[in-house]
Amino acid sequence: MSLFKKKKPEELSALPANLPRHIGIIMDGNGRWAQKRNLPRNAGHAAGAETFRTIANYCKSIGIEYLTVYAFSTENWKRPLEEVSGIFRLLEKYLDEAIENMVRDKNRLFFFGDLSPFPEHIQRLCDKAVSLSREIDGFQANLCVNYGGRHELMRAIKRIANDCAAGLVKENNITEKLVADYLDSAGIPDPELIIRPSGELRTSNFLLWQSAYSELYFTDLLWPDFTAAELDKALIEYGRRERRFGGVMK
Repeated sequence: MSLFKKKKPEELSALPANLPRHIGIIMDGNGRWAQKRNLPRNAGHAAGAETFRTIANYCKSIGIEYLTVYAFSTENWKRPLEEVSGIFRLLEKYLDEAIENMVRDKNRLFFFGDLSPFPEHIQRLCDKAVSLSREIDGFQANLCVNYGGRHELMRAIKRIANDCAAGLVKENNITEKLVADYLDSAGIPDPELIIRPSGELRTSNFLLWQSAYSELYFTDLLWPDFTAAELDKALIEYGRRERRFGGVMK
């Protein structure tokens, strides 16, 4: 069953013609959402997971090709063990459901970040989702888990250095494109739009390389309260922007 109402033609016409191919979202505010309701923080993460499902389905329905979400950062290990364990349980539940339905629904699922510290059964589920995704042509969601933009760049630099030492890459051939090919996002376009709910006005180590020319949209809504209507607002605002990439509009 769809988690959102199908848009009427007049509602779709309100969206800009130049929709982004790729949207990034920093899913922030789950804990504060729960605390405002005197609930445990993990209740906020559960609500946030449902919001992600709804927004991903909506993005697919309006023609967005890629959605990348910041789910668990390299700094989130500092949180209480109970909260981290709860996030893993939610991730396992989501992966089980995604694997069961992704071929039928033509949804691809990939992961940005270092999965090696995760429990082995989580790693196996991630590997299975990626393996299935390689056989699917459709909407792609990217989950950033144990991810940090600086850490991603460090991992890429180390791989480039190793390939240089092995003679596979020559120093003169190191270009922006080559660097991009060593990032977790290799092969997909950079996000044209990055959205952050919760009222924070920073990108917090999210897609540092890829977001060099991304348009930014901030809202005070906490992530579990984020809706398709709010995404429409972000897309309409994006449609008003002039993206000059350092040049001058003619």
